[in-house]
Amino acid sequence: MKNVAFHNLGCKVNSYEIEVMQQKLQEKGYNIVPFDQFADIYIINTCTVTNIADRKSRQMLHRAKQQNPDAVVVAVGCYVQTGRESLEHDDSIDLAVGNNRKKDIAEILEQYLAEREAPGPVRAPEAGGTLPGKPADKTLGGTTVLDIAHTYRYEEMQLRQTAEHTRAYIKIQDGCNQFCSYCAIPLARGRVRSRRAEDILDEVNAMASAGYREVVLTGIHISSYGIDLDDGEWEQGRSVKLFRGEQPEYSGRAKLIDLVERIHDAEGIKRIRLGSLEPRIITADTAGRLAALPKLCPHFHLSLQSGCDATLKRMNRRYTTGEYYKSVELLRSAFDCPAITTDVIVGFPGETEEEFAQTKAFLEKIGFYEMHIFKFSQRKGTAAANLPCKIPEEVKNRRSGELAELEREQSRKFRSRYIGREAEILLEERKRIGEAEYFLGHTRDYVKIAVSSAKNEGLLHSGELVSAKVRAFLTEDILLAEKNPA
Repeated sequence: MKNVAFHNLGCKVNSYEIEVMQQKLQEKGYNIVPFDQFADIYIINTCTVTNIADRKSRQMLHRAKQQNPDAVVVAVGCYVQTGRESLEHDDSIDLAVGNNRKKDIAEILEQYLAEREAPGPVRAPEAGGTLPGKPADKTLGGTTVLDIAHTYRYEEMQLRQTAEHTRAYIKIQDGCNQFCSYCAIPLARGRVRSRRAEDILDEVNAMASAGYREVVLTGIHISSYGIDLDDGEWEQGRSVKLFRGEQPEYSGRAKLIDLVERIHDAEGIKRIRLGSLEPRIITADTAGRLAALPKLCPHFHLSLQSGCDATLKRMNRRYTTGEYYKSVELLRSAFDCPAITTDVIVGFPGETEEEFAQTKAFLEKIGFYEMHIFKFSQRKGTAAANLPCKIPEEVKNRRSGELAELEREQSRKFRSRYIGREAEILLEERKRIGEAEYFLGHTRDYVKIAVSSAKNEGLLHSGELVSAKVRAFLTEDILLAEKNPA
């Protein structure tokens, strides 16, 4: 029995995929240990969304080799797809696996270890061997790099349990066709590939049977779910439009909303939450259909990136601030005070002080629950890498600081609505904060609330939906609620 340690970087899709990989290795008899422990194999699920993500990926790979120089260090994921030149010269990496081969990690490792432990030099697995029909692998220096060409179909994975106790992330698609000028993700993940609806529903039902009460639909660009499938092929998962360069038209019947309506019927699931959405998917029709689903959480992450139309155009975002504002208003008309969250990039090439001021004014106008603020990070191979008028780092830092302060003000204002009111909370975990023990959970609009466990000893349980009265702020981002003992 070999010990395997995992470390994950990046998005919820990576989190889903690393849990599938861990599950597959456990089924083969491998023993999973914490990453800071001595292990025979270290698997790092990498990220490449920013330069910082690249650096963190390299740091974790090097740390693994330092912990056990004789271990097999495996790099998987997005940094493998975009950082091949670095992989060729990195002695810390033994095996590199792209996004299209994560589902095969157990077979890949077994074949690699068999070759490694056999007499003679290590050779890469051959096509038609353990993994039939796969392209031949290549050895670069001391690193075996499996073929990283993107596939035409969704790479099916099935997850049966997650590290979280009450919430399950369900991956519904991969890839992106948008090609925003700053983003390397289409280079790392390929084009849109949608998962069969029946496979998604099977996984949702399995999670419900295992006791999970909330599912979060996630992917690289979930608003594009189904655009690669004709209506008659939705169930079969056969891609027919993958490389036609077609962009989704959201004025028609969005297959994402069709999928949500089907998941809504799953017994045992109490809440459905959506990952990041394209603003254009929110039409009067889609907002109305979502509002008609009681299990659908009124928490919508609409990616913005800039509140200035000129900057949005340079970013190759396919909407204007006016269209974005209309989408927000449609949601606020359909739902009672929904939580609207977003992403914003500061310091995009050519962003003037006037353009930044427009962005800040637009953010104030919308009034978000939460904002994730990022400083522009130049990515090799993207259109933005060649744009002139790069913004100095000190200017990015100042602008990021201004928006972070605005985010804190808006977030506190949104949370303050709950004080003095009853809130429905899905309890998730027990945790000590300060000198007291609490049960932590989230409301439907994803506000974190702590309920005293001392007054309800033995009465509160993970996965339970409870109603409690919110009294005050416990910390900057956690509210305190009280539930009278039964």
